[in-house]
Amino acid sequence: MTDLAPWVLPALQLVVIVIAAVVAIIAVRVGAAATARQLLRRDERADGSVLPSGDLERRVRTIQHLAVRAVTVAIVVIASLMALHDLVGLDIGPAVAGLGVVAIAVGLGAQALVKDWLAGIFVILENQYSRGDVVQIAGVDGVVEDFSLRRTVLRDGNGTVHSVPNGLVGVASNLTRVWARVNLNVSVTYETDIEAASRLIDRIGEEMQGDPEWSGRLLEAPTVVRIDSLGDNGITLKVMGQVRAAEQWAVAGELRKRILTGFRANDITIAFPHSVVVNRPASPTVAVQTPVAAPSPEPAEPSDEEVGS
Repeated sequence: MTDLAPWVLPALQLVVIVIAAVVAIIAVRVGAAATARQLLRRDERADGSVLPSGDLERRVRTIQHLAVRAVTVAIVVIASLMALHDLVGLDIGPAVAGLGVVAIAVGLGAQALVKDWLAGIFVILENQYSRGDVVQIAGVDGVVEDFSLRRTVLRDGNGTVHSVPNGLVGVASNLTRVWARVNLNVSVTYETDIEAASRLIDRIGEEMQGDPEWSGRLLEAPTVVRIDSLGDNGITLKVMGQVRAAEQWAVAGELRKRILTGFRANDITIAFPHSVVVNRPASPTVAVQTPVAAPSPEPAEPSDEEVGS
């Protein structure tokens, strides 16, 4: 038993370290989700908005995933150093100092990478976007498929995947945050009765809001808010309505279809560019007479008298 004692104690210490690391990772996973949910709820109370349950869970999962990934790496490094200290007697002090030197060297040699990480941290802290959101960043728009502290992965409408370093994100435009707006321009001819056309569009918006298929997507019925412009081809009416996040494209498509059907049924013409072709008669041909130079007189033949002299 005494021969086994020197081996049993380090083994028990190693088991304790592993158990403590696993418990710490589980605690971080649970704590990160709860903390993220509380922070998001606080943001809701601050700006008066309410995140739908689906959006809330997506953001919670994004924050939880990043927090667990970062803390897990730190826990594994610390547990490994402690295990080496207990098993082989490694002095942790120099090892930690060496890691600090390596970190400084990496920070100086990979400033772009550090910039990406810092930008990713602020994206998370400020809740700019998360997985599943439709965003525009660094000149690229698409659905956020993956996110880490270093880069954001987007898939655009054509299915192309874009990997954008977070350090390049100067302005992040989130198109699916809490609610969105339908914003349409409908052009009609100058002969159209504007009041009748406006009432028709308003009625179409109210019918959509009363439709069970679309009522859950609409927060505010689309209506004509103003005459937006008087163009060369017709009058442009501005139609706006409030919808749930990520529903603006589907609602706008259905609204266009219903407006087109309603215009056809009520003999309202949509304005379109006109081309005017002007045929001018050919100009008559004018005969131009070129003056002809008079022939030069031939020299006169000398007379007999002039020859004799």
